Amino acid sequence: MVIALDVSDGVAVVTLNRPEARNALNSELMRALPEAMAEADGRDDVGAIVLTGADPAFCAGLDLKELGGSGDNYRSTGSGRPWAATGKPVVGAVNGAAVTGGLELALQCDFLVASDRARFADTHARVGILPGWGLTVLLPQAVGVRMAKEMSFTGNFLDAEGALAAGLVNHVVPHGRLLDTATGLARDIAGNDGDTVQALRASYGRVIGITADEGLRLEAEAQREWSTRFDPAEVARRRQAIIERGRAQTSEASGT
Repeated sequence: MVIALDVSDGVAVVTLNRPEARNALNSELMRALPEAMAEADGRDDVGAIVLTGADPAFCAGLDLKELGGSGDNYRSTGSGRPWAATGKPVVGAVNGAAVTGGLELALQCDFLVASDRARFADTHARVGILPGWGLTVLLPQAVGVRMAKEMSFTGNFLDAEGALAAGLVNHVVPHGRLLDTATGLARDIAGNDGDTVQALRASYGRVIGITADEGLRLEAEAQREWSTRFDPAEVARRRQAIIERGRAQTSEASGT
């Protein structure tokens, strides 16, 4: 089961569950995630959703094995979002590396709580693909245009404290307290009047969408065009170097 869904005290916890692959996004996971989010959003006993990953990673991005083979997991992006818009708030609990497509999943959340083990990177340019889930709109909103460009152009990793300083995450907590902290905030949300929370969320969405909609359209257009040109064999050739660089940067950031 590549997605786990657990509901308790008004909170649905959706967990990416491919730990052996660092929760990398293969086609199976990409089909299951929107289904789980829709199920959580549609439940009357849920007031807020927490999205997290099974340790050791939040999400390593698109599965490079599939990307360097059929490339189907990349060609199915380009929709502007990885799941249909929810009415209920989504709190991201980032337990480890959130890379490229994984970073885009995190950016789709309303706000983020990070473990002290969390690491963030945009490696689209290193892999040789363009984002299609809103990164070029949502990352500048979170950290500012200049920091977003640095992250995207270099592919360098940002540790949890750096993400906090940049405004990417709201809180950094010890790893063992991550889920309790995130679900506690989600319970605070669920304890409010649900209709009011959803109306507030929709109002934020409309205001932000005044400028974001055109950006999302342009990003999706660029991604769809690029998906007809990218070469899976080139991804396969780069795959080991990408993995090794990511491991080196996350080890440096954690001081190990």
